[in-house]
Amino acid sequence: MGVGTQVWAITLIALVGILLADLLIIGRKPHEPSAKESGIWVALYLTLAVLFGIGIWLFEGGGFAGQFFAGWLTEYSLSVDNLFVFVIIMARFAVPRHLQQKVLMIGIVMALIMRGIFIAAGAALISRFDWIFFIFGAFLLYTAVKMVRHGGEEEGELKENTFITVARRWLRTSPDYDEKGRLVTTLPDGRRILTPLIIVIIAIGTTDLIFALDSIPAIFGLTHEAYIVFTANVFALMGLRQLYFLLGNLLDRLKYLSHGLAVVLGFIGVKLILEALAGNNLPFINNGQPVSWAPHVPIWFSLGVIGLTLGVTTALSLISTRNDRIRAAAAAAPAGQGPTRDNPPRKAPSGKRPAAANRRQPTRRR
Repeated sequence: MGVGTQVWAITLIALVGILLADLLIIGRKPHEPSAKESGIWVALYLTLAVLFGIGIWLFEGGGFAGQFFAGWLTEYSLSVDNLFVFVIIMARFAVPRHLQQKVLMIGIVMALIMRGIFIAAGAALISRFDWIFFIFGAFLLYTAVKMVRHGGEEEGELKENTFITVARRWLRTSPDYDEKGRLVTTLPDGRRILTPLIIVIIAIGTTDLIFALDSIPAIFGLTHEAYIVFTANVFALMGLRQLYFLLGNLLDRLKYLSHGLAVVLGFIGVKLILEALAGNNLPFINNGQPVSWAPHVPIWFSLGVIGLTLGVTTALSLISTRNDRIRAAAAAAPAGQGPTRDNPPRKAPSGKRPAAANRRQPTRRR
């Protein structure tokens, strides 16, 4: 895929323009977006991603377009999983609802910058060391196993990383948030001081950076093109703020999402190891020769596995949580309240009247 400097420049200018427009809308008036507003923005970003993928198909062919869609779908699903942690962070620091979208937007911009650095470093490593795929694949398999073991256990408390701990220790902040979402406020005695919003932004940005340790190797397992890796990550993160408010309490219904992502990461990990074996040059593996039996996994197969896995786990999550609510409602209902979905009314046998209708009627006097 030949992407010149001019294409990179146009892409970066367009993406930065979209992000700046989003920032200006937030900066004009911090507020809690409605479901309608969030839905419009999410639909807009999804449409832009699909159109971008179609553009790649028209100019570069279906193979690269398939790589983009597979990478974008994987990154987007991992970003949705990240929203669980964002919810915990917002609750942990008691961020007012009308300030949350500003926190998310700034944190996402920080994550984009840091992921750009990660992507550049990953592309440089891949171009020089083919064996790096063994490390990427093993790390993704380890992550998949860890997600299966702990996927059903949601942590109710935030485990602060080193960045958050250092920031809380060295940065003096005011006891309350600024109503207009400023990072610096003025105390009654005239002193200017940082607000707790700066700590929350650091928490969001660094937490997403930690998640990038999983997502960057995963997308490099689907494509080696730095341009596709970068744009897929950008489109996956651009609508994350609006998706946070759109899903809201629906996040709790995606109970099997972590298990689906574990399958996806495990599949990509195996794919990376097979690819590393096919191009092996390590002397202690097969005498430094490529392994001939290592199969090549086509991108259409990868895209199908990713889409099917995420679709099935999402459907199973919604069905399971729906049944859980029905059972909980039936258990909480007082005895004799009436039929429920799990306890429907009994129907009379075919051809027979209900028992009440079979009672002997009193005879009339003549």
